[in-house]
Order: sequence, then C-alpha cells, then structure tokens
Amino acid sequence: MPNQFSRRDWLKIMGIAAGTSALPVSSWARNEKGERILLPEKNPLHRPLSKPVTAITCGAGNRGNVYGGFSLAYPDQLDIVGVAEPIPIRNERYAKKHNIEDANRFNTWEDVFKRPKFADAIIITTPDNLHYGPCMKALEMGYDVLLEKPISPSEKECRDILQLAKKNKRIVAVCHVLRYAPYFVKLKEMMHNGSIGEVISIQHLEPIMHVHMSHSYVRGNWHNSKETTPIILAKSCHDLDIMKWMLDKSCKSISALGDLKWFRKENAPEGSTDRCINGCAIESSCPYSAKRIYFDKRTWLHHFDLPEDKTKQGDAIMEYLKNSNYGRCVYKMDNDQPDHYTTNILFDNNVTAAFSMEAFTAQEGRRTRIMGSMGDIVGDMTTFIHTDFRTGKVTEWKQDSDTHGGGDWRLASDWVQAVSQQNPALLTSTIDASIESHIMGFAAEKSRKEGTVVKVSV
Repeated sequence: MPNQFSRRDWLKIMGIAAGTSALPVSSWARNEKGERILLPEKNPLHRPLSKPVTAITCGAGNRGNVYGGFSLAYPDQLDIVGVAEPIPIRNERYAKKHNIEDANRFNTWEDVFKRPKFADAIIITTPDNLHYGPCMKALEMGYDVLLEKPISPSEKECRDILQLAKKNKRIVAVCHVLRYAPYFVKLKEMMHNGSIGEVISIQHLEPIMHVHMSHSYVRGNWHNSKETTPIILAKSCHDLDIMKWMLDKSCKSISALGDLKWFRKENAPEGSTDRCINGCAIESSCPYSAKRIYFDKRTWLHHFDLPEDKTKQGDAIMEYLKNSNYGRCVYKMDNDQPDHYTTNILFDNNVTAAFSMEAFTAQEGRRTRIMGSMGDIVGDMTTFIHTDFRTGKVTEWKQDSDTHGGGDWRLASDWVQAVSQQNPALLTSTIDASIESHIMGFAAEKSRKEGTVVKVSV
C-alpha cells in the first residue's frame, strides 16, 4: 500500500503534536455511536514522552477504532503501527487511517505473533471469546496490553492472564473505562470524604434500552451466551466493577435472579415472519423492526461495514437485512441472554448493593443512588444531586458526558503513560484491580442458574 498522508502527519505539520496539552479540540473525538468523547485532563503524574508508545491493534471493529482514535488525536503519545483484522474492509480502513505498512497488516491475531516483537504494546479488541489467546501470547513475548472487557468469558482464563502478567511483570490495563469517568471519580470522592457519612447501601440500575438490547443481545454479536459471554459480563461487568471500585471494599457474597422472558418464539406476534423484510404483517408497528431501525432511521449501524459513499449505503443495509442476523425477527433468533437481571451483593462491613440490568427501558444511561448515614446521592451519569441530612443543603453536580462518562480516552491516556514509564501504578484498572469484579460476574451467573447464594473469593 502506498504511503498515505495521514491525520497524524497533518497534526505534526501544524505543530499540534508538540505536547500533551496542545489538543483541547478534536472534531473526530467521537465514540462508536457518534457521541462526543471527553478529552483527557492534565495529570501531574504524566511526563512528556520522548517518543510515542507504539501499539498493534488486534480487532479493528468499534472498540478498536475508539482506542485507535486516541492515537489520531494524540500522535505524540500513541502510534498504531500494526493491525490484525480478518474482515477486509475493516483491515483496509484501519490501515489507511493509521498509515500502517502492508507488512504490518495481518489477517488474524495469530499472524501478529509469528513476527518478532515490533511494538511496545498490543491493543486487544477482538470478540470476547478471542481475548485469551492474543493476551497470553502478547504477555509471553513481552508486550504490554490494553485489554477490552471482559477479560475472558472463563474464570480460569482470567486467572491465567493475571498469573502470567505478574510472572512476566507486564502491564495489562482492562478497559473498565467507567473508573476514568469524571462522574464516577467525583462520586467516589464524595463517598470517602464524609459528605454522606458512612456508606450503608447502593442501588444501581443499568437501563440497556429496548433497541440496544435487540441490537446487541438478541440479534447481535452477544446474542448467544454459550458462544460469547454471559450478559452480566458482556454488558454489566462495568457496573459490578464500578460499584466495587467506588466502595473500595471486597465482595463477600452475591445472589442473582433473571431470565429471558420476552424475546422468545412463543411471544412472536401473529403474522410475523423470520425476517422483518419478508412480508411481516406487524413490521410497521413493531418497536424492533429491523427495517425501521437500520434502514429507515439509519441508527445502530456501528456494527455494519458500510461503503463510504452514502448513496450506496441503503443497498448495503438491505443486504444485511436479507442475509445477516440483524435482519431476523427478534422473536425467532437463537438467543439466550436474559432480558432482565437482578443482583444483590454483600460487601465487606455489611454494605449492600442492589443492581438491576433491564432491557425494557426507553433510554440508556446508568442510574445510581448511594445512601449514607448522613446523606444520599442520586445520579444519572451526567448529573447527581447530593442531599446533606445534617444541614438539609441540596447540591447539584453536572457535566457533559458520553455513554462511558468520558472515560475511554482518559483510560487510553493513563495507559500510554503507564507503558511509557513502565509504572502500572498510573492505572486504576490493572488486571490485578479488575479481576475481582469479573469473579463477581461469574458468581452472579452461577447464582442465577443454580438459585443459590454464592460466596466470593479472589
């Protein structure tokens, strides 16, 4: 592939890549849904880099492009020098965007490791069930790692990665990006500075949103828990993790209830067909109509590999509706992920948490109520209201945010510094810190399936 004039080159020419504080504005700072990503703030522990950290991305889908996007905005900090991606159009686009040499483009993650080590780190954004292989090989060969959550669908594999990372003294950052969101950072601060006295309990809700549920966990990549990851980990390991992180306490036991109630064959409306475009009698009134969601509204297309020419996108979308799971009836899929899931958790010092993951909501956006002996806090990821029982004073805190609360690039920024300085203490979501919330997820799934209270030990 001939050399491309990349955005990184343009930034260097314009002098923007001179330092970490020089990029407060980025028109392309967007997540996979097109929402604005909040840029990293200055961190006194960060140091100027003599050269960018170099990385190879395994998996050039949505999350690979989010973290890859950090390198385009901050080319003085991160340089993507290789990509492994089996879908040709993704591989081609990612390579072009990052000006990657043909020699450093690979079809599968295995191909990357047939070469001697040629970068500082590996970014692993492959499907969930393909995290373990590249992560273990990267650690064996001396790479540091940025690992998309979940660590692995298997508890044993999670523990294996932790053990090898410790043995080889490598940095593994798990993408628990909510830990880096200013909203949750502020909540944690208030939970520990006496603002609400002693923390007694937490109520936390993750409203998936009905269309998101149908897109990702009925039709989409995570529709089958046996082939991918149970939804409590695939979707909600963020939530288990953020509750544990904010409390800074270990989980003692967990119990869970929930099942797949609605998206089942027996609930298929009369006149429905196997695909929304195959003459379905209720397609025009169905809230899950693939035609309406993808073709008419052109929403939730971030898992579609569409041509850049917008005049050709309609035909490409119709091909997905004809031939992929995204066009199938939500009542006639081979899905098994629960659409409602309630988890009760006992932490150290008898602090309790009640967590609900719910598909049937009109909007996304986590909701949290933290109850303390001297006050409570109620929030929705952009705003929270603190009531002080002692004075009666009510205070509101607010900020703009994206779906992950602005944490994606803050995590990437800290990870780059941790790799550059070889100091995992710069991260809050190392493999060591993140594994307990995964074990909580495995325990919750065991509890849900067996109807028991499960004790948790790391």
